[in-house]
Amino acid sequence: MKYRILGATGISVSEMTLGTMMFGAMGNTDHDDSIRIIHKALDAGINFIDTADVYSRGESEEIVAKALKGRRENVILATKFGFPMGADVNQQGGSARWIKRAAEDSLRRLGTDYIDLYQIHRPDYNTDISETLSALSDLIHEGKVRAIGSSTFPAEAIVESQWAAQRGGHHRFLTEQPMYSIFTRKLEGAVLPTAQRYGIGILSYSPLNGGWLSGRSNPNASHRAAGRPSMYDTTIPALQPKVEALRKLTALAEETGISLPHLALAFVRSHSAVSSVIIGPRKMEQLDSLLDGAGIELSEEILDRIDEIVPPDTDVNSADNYAADHPALANKSLRRR
Repeated sequence: MKYRILGATGISVSEMTLGTMMFGAMGNTDHDDSIRIIHKALDAGINFIDTADVYSRGESEEIVAKALKGRRENVILATKFGFPMGADVNQQGGSARWIKRAAEDSLRRLGTDYIDLYQIHRPDYNTDISETLSALSDLIHEGKVRAIGSSTFPAEAIVESQWAAQRGGHHRFLTEQPMYSIFTRKLEGAVLPTAQRYGIGILSYSPLNGGWLSGRSNPNASHRAAGRPSMYDTTIPALQPKVEALRKLTALAEETGISLPHLALAFVRSHSAVSSVIIGPRKMEQLDSLLDGAGIELSEEILDRIDEIVPPDTDVNSADNYAADHPALANKSLRRR
């Protein structure tokens, strides 16, 4: 396992991060098996674990806590807040009121007195970013959080948050967690270079595009297909460009002797902005397979071949881009004032 510096944090993190969304009711309900997977990842050299309060309504954080007993000091632990955590409309978002409660809840579930990286899960356009940064800075001053980050922020929101931190004398976001894969490259034109200019480490997720690049002959076999059939049904006309790109990438993988998932992981790691790539295994054999590709690096020729199949700054299916759900586009009242 190789290590990189996480943006301007000065922290060395493994090139692979263990994502734990699949541990708990959302995926693997066997706590003991999930703990074994976490231990196997740590033993393989992964020192970075990413979770979130919303993953199985806190169950994922509780599983991580069990796995890290006696090993906490050797792990860079990241979690996230922002998605709804209850029926109360104020149990979500980036307000100071919710952040301080969400952080205490995560600390309790994780069984730790500090979080290495605390991230806002999605932009909160209803809350002034200075309010969010001020509350997060308080957590840093209290020693409960070491560094703060964002997730799926568009480039303009990244810039605004950096400016707000400077103007208000707050701690700034030092990481960004975007979706990035061969099939979702739109962020290469703005998000990644913006992050590099500000010294922000990229902690990317979904390198296998939710199972499309897992090497399965049928994407519908993905564990996530049942929850989002419209994103996996290969007979849908809107998905035909993805089906065709998958066919070409599969042929390229066979030609180069690199499995498709290893090709996909190596592609994401090859970008100079990326500090670490989140992998999210549900089963031990999935983790084993992904770890086997840890040292693979792609030649310029292979990267050029990938560019021919999916050009830079391109999303093969725009519906994959969660960051595109800006209220100014989704809310008709804002478009037609």
